[in-house]
Amino acid sequence: MAKTEFNELMSIGIDIGKDTFHLVGFDQDGQRVLRKQIKRLALITTFEKLPRCVVGMEACLSAHFVSRTLRKMGFEPRIIPAIYVKPFNKGQKNDYNDAEAIAEAALRPNLKAVSEKTQDQLDLQALHRVRSRLVSRRTATINQIRAFLIEQGITVRKGLRALKNSFEAILEERKDEISPRMRRILIGLYGDWMWMDDRIDKVSKEIEEISRTEENCVNVMTVPGIGPMISTAMVAAIGEGEAFDRGRDFAAWVGLVPRQYSTGGRTILGRISKRGSRYLRMLFVQAAKVIMMRPHRWPDFSFGEWLASASKRMHRNKVAIALANKLARMAWSILRHKTAFDTPRDEVAVGV
Repeated sequence: MAKTEFNELMSIGIDIGKDTFHLVGFDQDGQRVLRKQIKRLALITTFEKLPRCVVGMEACLSAHFVSRTLRKMGFEPRIIPAIYVKPFNKGQKNDYNDAEAIAEAALRPNLKAVSEKTQDQLDLQALHRVRSRLVSRRTATINQIRAFLIEQGITVRKGLRALKNSFEAILEERKDEISPRMRRILIGLYGDWMWMDDRIDKVSKEIEEISRTEENCVNVMTVPGIGPMISTAMVAAIGEGEAFDRGRDFAAWVGLVPRQYSTGGRTILGRISKRGSRYLRMLFVQAAKVIMMRPHRWPDFSFGEWLASASKRMHRNKVAIALANKLARMAWSILRHKTAFDTPRDEVAVGV
């Protein structure tokens, strides 16, 4: 049974819930001495009475807020990816067992913890999430408009601009083919589309303004193919990149490296791992494809010769992934060392 009085703790695991937190703590001998459920509002008053120690928590909503709060109180918080906690789970799934597993995982010396985000990083990340959600909703709305028009026997050529330019003309010229009710539905969806366009433009402008005033973003944008979206998303996700020892580690975290299966001294490489940030991975791949669309610019880049050679011997999609990997490594190097991209001299750019 857990003790109610203790002087020293080695680690505490917190299972963060919406309204309640579950705490499990171990002393220097590895014995469980704390097992408690508290309300979210009682976080500060509870930890004020506890000895300072390592405090582990899974990476989840409000984990960064809890981490910053405990750090100010003198604790040593560690935010742990859920995938690294799972091997320490014992018994059935419940909040106390999860907290115990977190407390044990927090003490692993080689465990890679999630970097604690500042409030500015969380704000910037929120902007990207809002924009991404709006873009997804806009795409769904446009697809629904196209589907309803096809049901009326009306097709429009591909492209967002084509539909926008012809929408009013379609309603006017085909008014005998479209019922009044369907016309109202289409006009309503078109209004939703225009509202989302306006919101996306406003959020995008705010992100672009941040990219022009944030020093790290300005440096990262000197890398070919990288603009306000990637630079701000990268800063929001990893800050100054101190969580990674080298660019290859960052590229692996983004999921731009092959899956590896090794046995008996034999290594098999498969498709990309797709681990880590799906959003950042998508942005880097898009940047790579934009560069590939302009082969006349390749000689201007220090990696242009490599790109021209790779394009001749590999499928276009493989080249895009390889280039995205290279861009990610270059971007991390510039972010970490606070320098600008220098085409002739940047070692990362030539594949080091």
